[in-house]
Amino acid sequence: MVEIYKESLCTQKILARWYEAHKEQNFGAFVTFTGIVRDENSIDGLSFDIYEPLLDSWFKNWRQKASNKGALLLMAHSRGNVYVHESSFICAVLSPKRRVALEMIDEFVEDFKAKAPIWKYDIINGEKVYAKDRSTPLPHSGLLT
Repeated sequence: MVEIYKESLCTQKILARWYEAHKEQNFGAFVTFTGIVRDENSIDGLSFDIYEPLLDSWFKNWRQKASNKGALLLMAHSRGNVYVHESSFICAVLSPKRRVALEMIDEFVEDFKAKAPIWKYDIINGEKVYAKDRSTPLPHSGLLT
């Protein structure tokens, strides 16, 4: 369901593939979001761990929400190291009308940041450091230390 890639995403290829696969399905809007690692706090990049069974379940619920509105939701994310100015996350909403796609992409990205089971670490001098100050606990879970 969710496309998982080792390290950074080749956003141009993924988005072009998604567009080609769905351009003749009569969607009037193809709205995308691309997450790019920022150069801040002296990091070299970010590293990501993913719990795929929970991510697939979370994403399946979102795909159903999109389907209920006549839309299609697509997502790709990185596992492992992604360096500054590279992409770790892209998603797209395709819908017959732009308003549905624009509203859904905003809701999806906000929920992704709060609830997707993806753990982020800073890469500093080649070492992974858990980014606790920028992380949100998953609902009904605790943090293992």
